[in-house]
Amino acid sequence: MKFVVSSSNLLKHLTSINGVITSNPVVPILENFLFEIQDSKLTVYASDLQTSMITEVPVESKQKGSICVPAKILLDTLKNLPEQPVTFSVDTETYSIEISSDNGRYKLSGENATDFPKVPTVRNSSTVDISSDVLGRAISSTIFAASTDELKPAMTGVYLSLNDKNATFVATDGHRLIRYRRTDVNSESDNTLIMPRKALMLLKASMPSENTVVNIEFNTANAFFSFNNIKMICRLIDERFPDYENAIPVNNNNKLTIHRSDFLNSIKRISIYANKTTYQVRLRLSGSELQVSAEDLDFSNEAVERLSCDYAGEDLEIGFNAKFLIEMLSNLDCDTVLLSLSAPNRAGLISPVDKNDNEDILMLVMPVMLSSYA
Repeated sequence: MKFVVSSSNLLKHLTSINGVITSNPVVPILENFLFEIQDSKLTVYASDLQTSMITEVPVESKQKGSICVPAKILLDTLKNLPEQPVTFSVDTETYSIEISSDNGRYKLSGENATDFPKVPTVRNSSTVDISSDVLGRAISSTIFAASTDELKPAMTGVYLSLNDKNATFVATDGHRLIRYRRTDVNSESDNTLIMPRKALMLLKASMPSENTVVNIEFNTANAFFSFNNIKMICRLIDERFPDYENAIPVNNNNKLTIHRSDFLNSIKRISIYANKTTYQVRLRLSGSELQVSAEDLDFSNEAVERLSCDYAGEDLEIGFNAKFLIEMLSNLDCDTVLLSLSAPNRAGLISPVDKNDNEDILMLVMPVMLSSYA
């Protein structure tokens, strides 16, 4: 089996799907790309059993066949080759592969393509189209709040609820919760699914910079994403997602409106002086002033800042984990945020004051109990 392909074009396509390959896979064959040649087209597969990615590259070849190629050595070779046509010659008996360039030959040993796991197909599926800009924004806005605790598998992914009115993306780790809703994405039938964190990060990384349409097909077991010449299939998390709507407090009568970047930068500075176990910062709200403070009694460190704000409500003192506040405020792109509070022991809600069309984002963060309320 023989084919000729542009070195830089092949490298670009392989790099877009390489993230799915793990360094210590469950099955050694998964350290390889699966190459399949047919009709002057090279189809490349990469998988970790949970997620598979596929890309197609035009090549010069009159033959057809398949071979597993070691991913790391191939990528390292292509990265160090200047742009040129390279010829792959595969011995289907011994699985040896020879790559010929303008100024060299490189031999490596491949493996039998039949040993590579079969990529699942999505049958009896529902489908929805989402623009890559919207999908990328939904992933960025939620994924940082997904749990990394494997003992709570439902919370390690992003929950997606589709109906005829909107699409709602939700992520939570028990300490914070993000709900991102789009009214310009909908589905004829009601569906819910939990998409794994790794698959969504790979998807976001491989989406092109220019806006394109991402087609999503899914059933109860798998989701199938396709755009341009990339396809991704991931196994969905088969668990029950927490009842997040009941976790969102109502009657939050204390409203703080403040410039996002001023608030964020203040918390970044104050958190330097916070306890390195709790990262607790204290917010004291009174009149039109917000006082942000932190202390680390173990090292006698403390810091306090005062910010002007627009506050309506009773005087209130509440503690939060600074890391959570920093991450949430960093993932908003508005000028002004609204922090809605009810009591020192109840969750706070952060939302942008200037909302984009068709978009609704709500961030919930649990308080850290202050010593005066313990």
